[in-house]
Amino acid sequence: MSPTHWCTRNNNGASPGKMSDPTAADLDGTVSWGELLTETRQILESCGESESPRQEAKWILGEVTGTSGADFIDAMNELATVRGVNHLDALVARRRAGEPIQYVLGHWAFRTLDLLVDQRVLIPRPETEVVAGLAIAELDRLGRAEARVVDLGTGSGAIGLAIAAERPGTQVVLTDRSDDALAVARANLGGLGRAGRGVSIYAGEWFAALPEEQRGSVDVIVSNPPYIPHTERLAASVADWEPEIALRAGDDGLDDLRVIVAESVEWLSNGGVLVLEMGSEQTSVVAELAETAGFSAEVHRDLAGKDRAVVARLGVGRG
Repeated sequence: MSPTHWCTRNNNGASPGKMSDPTAADLDGTVSWGELLTETRQILESCGESESPRQEAKWILGEVTGTSGADFIDAMNELATVRGVNHLDALVARRRAGEPIQYVLGHWAFRTLDLLVDQRVLIPRPETEVVAGLAIAELDRLGRAEARVVDLGTGSGAIGLAIAAERPGTQVVLTDRSDDALAVARANLGGLGRAGRGVSIYAGEWFAALPEEQRGSVDVIVSNPPYIPHTERLAASVADWEPEIALRAGDDGLDDLRVIVAESVEWLSNGGVLVLEMGSEQTSVVAELAETAGFSAEVHRDLAGKDRAVVARLGVGRG
């Protein structure tokens, strides 16, 4: 492993100990991937960027060797190559610089999917998996053939593509105002195979992206919109790397949520459902907004037990 792996300073300001300074060519055929796995873990521990250096080291070595499971274990006994060590150097250098492990790897698991992710889109998170599950549960409850779902502000496509994969036959619409984000969503759609046949993608801000003929015909609208107030301080791992356009929404973080709640009434079918992710301190406000707009609303918690989502059902026979 080349010396670029080592941190310049450790947490107390002293220079860390390190190996001699071999190049990747020096290591070719002389050191095993297992030895480099141990060294990568030690480097991540010394740099302090990772909360799980052992697991991240395994992910990085798995990415470099193209292996997982039993194949990964076998690969650790094999000798490293120049190309592989160069790749490892590049990934560890990015992680040392504070880049989130999801972006370093270039993909991340979301429910049943393995999604392409990079700095054009938010990192898929467990709380959003819960939101996707709530939308799927509402689809099942409605029991409508060829139901239509709209994922507003889709980003990587995580929620909408998870629904398409888990509920084949559903017509899924993905929208986003960011062309960069939609490029990622299209790439992820391409990896969905047959399950992606019912998925459409439109560019635009919220409901302006949708074809007019879909007005009043959507069964489930789901969204993980920006909901962080402009004044709220974010961790550097978020603020320095993830797209701000997908994070912040006005002084109280509710700007986009207000728009979605107000306008969704015109786009949902009779008995249709709105499923929204938000901050734990915002759920009661959004639930009240939904009730005022004619929905019956429920607050749901995430896996950490925090209020995270509002599920709002529109009454049958409205208007």
